[in-house]
Amino acid sequence: MILFTLYTVWPSLSSLYYSMLEWRGLGQDRSFTGLANFARLLTDDLFWASLGITLLIIVVTVPIRVGASLLLAIMLNDPRLPFAGLLRTAFFVPVVATTAIVGILMGFVLDPSSGPVNALRELVGLAPIDFLGSSDTALGSVMAVHVWKWLGVTLIYWLAALQTVPRELLEAAEIDGASSWQRLRHVTLPLLTPFTIIITVLTVVETMQIFDLVVTMTGGGPYFSTMVTEVYIYDTAFGEGRPDLGYASAIGVAFGVITVLLIALLTGLMSLARRRQEGHQ
Repeated sequence: MILFTLYTVWPSLSSLYYSMLEWRGLGQDRSFTGLANFARLLTDDLFWASLGITLLIIVVTVPIRVGASLLLAIMLNDPRLPFAGLLRTAFFVPVVATTAIVGILMGFVLDPSSGPVNALRELVGLAPIDFLGSSDTALGSVMAVHVWKWLGVTLIYWLAALQTVPRELLEAAEIDGASSWQRLRHVTLPLLTPFTIIITVLTVVETMQIFDLVVTMTGGGPYFSTMVTEVYIYDTAFGEGRPDLGYASAIGVAFGVITVLLIALLTGLMSLARRRQEGHQ
């Protein structure tokens, strides 16, 4: 409780207080402005653009992570699969690596002049691509690395959920003549439905915390094409030029409220879909 108060509750309350100040973050020269920073936020095109990019990353990467990791978990949970333990470890290794190091490393891997990806493209006669230097490819490259980096976490969630499926039900279905697909469709997947909500919510929350990967790979560029909200908050508070900690705090508070509302909406919709499914059954 002490640690939670010091590192979660107190910073949150402090941010709420700072959001009502005009303060550059340096010295004691600060003035109370009430909700002026939030009013400014409503007309800040860059904030809304950064929020749109963040939501786009969620819409694209979360279904891929949840769906692909579920398929992998089903395959890796099969006792007949050889080297299942080794494969689980291989998928989880990127999770262990520090995100900042992964971002820097991928900057070299995707380098247009000396990176191995473009070197392979040149070997087969294709022109090199500036993956991180073009606004057309930078966001897609960041999303691809993000999925690769964190797929192992969602995989572990599904593997844990699969352990709750009673082996007796699967064996009974097999004795009754059900095929592997029928056992998956009519036994395993329905029992995994309650876990879908929490796994999806956890994945959404993790995806919204993409700051370190974006900073190390693109810094929010080029031309703000990868400027997610977290990076915009950081640049506003500590970036070059004239820092504005009060306004950055207002952005952080607004982003926190939007996150809570998004999670509540997502949970409500998925719970409603689950109840409808149970009603049809």
